[in-house]
Amino acid sequence: MNFFKRMNPGRLIALGFASVILLGALILYLPFSHNPGIDVTFMDALFTSTSAVCVTGLIAVDTYDTYNVFGQIVVALLIQIGGLGVTSMGVGFMLLARRKVDIRDRILVKEALNLDSVKGVVKLVKSILLMTLCFEGLGAILSFIVFSQDYPLPRAIGISLFHTVAAFNNSGFDNLGGFRNLLDYKSNILLNLTTCGLIIFGGLGFVVIKEIIHKRSFKKLSLHSKVVITMSVGLLLAGTLLLKLTEEISWLGAFFFSTSARTAGFSTYNIGNFTSAGLFIIIILMFIGASPGSTGGGIKTTTAFTLFKSAYSTSTNKHCSAFKRKIPADTVAKAYLISFLAMCVVCLNTMLLCVLEPEYTFMQLLFEVVSGFGTVGLSMGITPDLNPVSEFIIIITMFIGRVGPLTIASLWSVRPKSSVCYSEETMTIG
Repeated sequence: MNFFKRMNPGRLIALGFASVILLGALILYLPFSHNPGIDVTFMDALFTSTSAVCVTGLIAVDTYDTYNVFGQIVVALLIQIGGLGVTSMGVGFMLLARRKVDIRDRILVKEALNLDSVKGVVKLVKSILLMTLCFEGLGAILSFIVFSQDYPLPRAIGISLFHTVAAFNNSGFDNLGGFRNLLDYKSNILLNLTTCGLIIFGGLGFVVIKEIIHKRSFKKLSLHSKVVITMSVGLLLAGTLLLKLTEEISWLGAFFFSTSARTAGFSTYNIGNFTSAGLFIIIILMFIGASPGSTGGGIKTTTAFTLFKSAYSTSTNKHCSAFKRKIPADTVAKAYLISFLAMCVVCLNTMLLCVLEPEYTFMQLLFEVVSGFGTVGLSMGITPDLNPVSEFIIIITMFIGRVGPLTIASLWSVRPKSSVCYSEETMTIG
């Protein structure tokens, strides 16, 4: 117990996610989770568990064809835990058990949700659980209206609940079978808009949603919320327009992919048929991802916004600011560090896959790695055919993408910052 108390929050968060992943993999590996006559290797079970907890959606085996009802419930629970965060779920159970939430637990939630302080953390967790219940409840009802037309009542209820949990938590899992995802529903307006709505609100971040509900005015929102909303709307519109121009899909399909590519991973068209331009647009959207404190991944909208503003302010010799507020220098530095670490992860893992999987094109492998890092789940169809070593690389990529590259980097920080400071000397840059 003292060992855990001495660990920094980043390590505890990473350990929490890893523990849930391993437990989920063990349960999904055992025969009582499988359909009759189906055998699952431990690597495939580990891949599924990691993809679920990291709310990604990449799958080595089809969820419905492989796992029985119990197994599918386990996958849904792993998605829910991964989406809300291990620490938030832990505090939620403590509140239900009427146990006191100590300062250590509050600090963990603060770190997991990227909050500035521990003030109001318990109230925020209560709000998160309530918002999740409301959004998923409404989403399940609307999804049931669609699925009840094609499936018997019990199956329609199961699909609706599973789909809603996956959509709100920005995970591209489905339990329709046959690796077909939502291809059969590309023209269904209600299901497309319901799924998009769940993805968008799940990707905004709980703090932003809470601010929107209470303040109800864009001018009264914090800088964080203004940036998140502005970037989210801008990326949705830009992505929709660019995908419509590059691909032969409907406006509804373009909007759906612009929404889903930001970390959800649902697909209404076969991505394998997309042009290189369309795939590149999706890769950019996947890399940016959702917003801090949300159920999504990627480098986050606020990070991308800070990079753009910093580059613009440097080139125009102005202060880095937005909405009449100056962006702190340490925030800018953090944005550059996160982006650099993310690019290192993507480049290194893509290179490794190029060596291990020479039969696939560079675009296919890059797409797979960025999808894993952004916890998206979109795939060009190569995931089930990857060898075990390649699967493990994608597993590590998904884990880093969900926990965060900065958190992973902090795991090696065991000593305080040195007080030694050397004299400065300039060097030529550019």
